[in-house]
Amino acid sequence: MTYETILVSTEDTARWITFNRPKVLNAINRRCVAECTAAVREAERDAAVRTIIFTGAGDHAFTAGADISELRDFSTADVLDYNRGWLDLFRTLELCRKPVIAAVKGWATGGGTELSLACDFVLAAESARFGLSEINIGVIPGAGAAIRLTRFMGRLRAKELLMLGRLLSGAEAVEWQLANRCVPESELFAAATALALQLAEKALLALGAAKASVNTGSEASWDVALEYELREFASLFSTEDQKEGMSAFLEKRAPQYTGR
Repeated sequence: MTYETILVSTEDTARWITFNRPKVLNAINRRCVAECTAAVREAERDAAVRTIIFTGAGDHAFTAGADISELRDFSTADVLDYNRGWLDLFRTLELCRKPVIAAVKGWATGGGTELSLACDFVLAAESARFGLSEINIGVIPGAGAAIRLTRFMGRLRAKELLMLGRLLSGAEAVEWQLANRCVPESELFAAATALALQLAEKALLALGAAKASVNTGSEASWDVALEYELREFASLFSTEDQKEGMSAFLEKRAPQYTGR
């Protein structure tokens, strides 16, 4: 499809998806949701792509979340239909078998924080501002943030973010386990690139199995989760990469993975 609200590019084996509405702090409208979903699915199908990286254009924002001008006059029926698109985008990120990285600088409030919760790695610049401030405009997040936050960090911290609309800096996001690490803004893209290259050296199918096992294990019962992980593990023994990885280990050489 032709993209109007995002920029899509490839660097080495990383597919970069950049929110490109800097005049409105990269606010996400309905078309942007659809374009991001399509871009992730396209990247997942592309055998040359090993990782997906989200970031924002301009100097001030990753994305400040939903475009409120689009939402203000919605009815309950309207917003139910609209937010199912957001739910679909976030589940697409979580179900994608390739690692997804959020490289966050500036404002990442509302839907920006929600999107980062669905990513596998979050790198935050010192300038980053995370938060779920929907409470300040009379609503709550509507695309899974309350559920993800509660399961990731517990009820008390989830309620503090949701009910007070508290903002967190990049460094605080690391402390609250919303980000892996915080770096100076000038180093953010280099850090994301380095992480993508590090992931690209791993067996892609094994990365997908690890991601799926963690995501499923965080939601399923103990016994179901253990069985799921076992089946993901066993399925890798039908791949060429498993044979290559173990052969390379025994032969004391670097493996050459093909994603098959």
